[in-house]
Amino acid sequence: MCRWIAYSGDPIFIDQLVVQPTHSLLAQSLDTRMNHTRDGSLWATNGDGFGIGWYGKKVTPGLFRNIQPAWNDMNLHEVTSQIESRLFFAHIRATTTGGVQLTNCHPFKYKNWLFQHNGHIRDFEIIRKDLQMDIANDLFPKIQGNTDSETFFFLTLTYGLQDNPRDAIQKAITRVEKAFKDHGLDDHDVQLSCSLTDGHTTHTIRYCNVGKPKSQFYTTGRKGITDISGNTSGIPENAIIVVSEPLDDLSSFWHEIPANSFGSIQDGMVDVQCLF
Repeated sequence: MCRWIAYSGDPIFIDQLVVQPTHSLLAQSLDTRMNHTRDGSLWATNGDGFGIGWYGKKVTPGLFRNIQPAWNDMNLHEVTSQIESRLFFAHIRATTTGGVQLTNCHPFKYKNWLFQHNGHIRDFEIIRKDLQMDIANDLFPKIQGNTDSETFFFLTLTYGLQDNPRDAIQKAITRVEKAFKDHGLDDHDVQLSCSLTDGHTTHTIRYCNVGKPKSQFYTTGRKGITDISGNTSGIPENAIIVVSEPLDDLSSFWHEIPANSFGSIQDGMVDVQCLF
């Protein structure tokens, strides 16, 4: 399981969310509070790599990833304290599928798109071939790792993500469910808490086929953001921040995104719709 942040708004330095808040993404790499497994146990650490993806003056995003634990890489402090961005993703990984290697670290990138995921497709190794056979011929060579997350991302691209994100996500989920059915697997588990963006609009998915989906929240402005000194300055009022886990002690300013929903964030507005 993993933790992630998706930010959009006036430019800020990335460390203002990744490092400074009381329960920052960096702090969560050692101490998550809501990252529960299927049996209810807490997966407290996320030490199998990290990544940040950000947009600057170019159409395509920058990407910095490392297989080291976030808490053990001083470069993360240096880079995030110098990069200022209007839209960025940040992710810390706890592997469920795929080895600890650079190509399996999130976010994943294709042209102007970024994608990151918390959750898993249980028994992915059984249906991996089925799913990847559906991926468009021009996209398949772009797959670099062996995670369920990256395969799902390229499925959505195949199914029209660039034209109709919600429809592409629905088609990809339906394809996953069909693959399990084709293999006679009734006891499968699909957990998708994802964010993706084209550099302008950020989309979120919170879905599961059984039980409760992985946690996902959003806040607007500087509400819910407190750095280690108790200060909230520097976060613009038009900011929208989506997270796997709040960056404070779950204040009332964090709004839980409903289960099985698709969200779109653009121009300071949040629109959440039923996914199916």
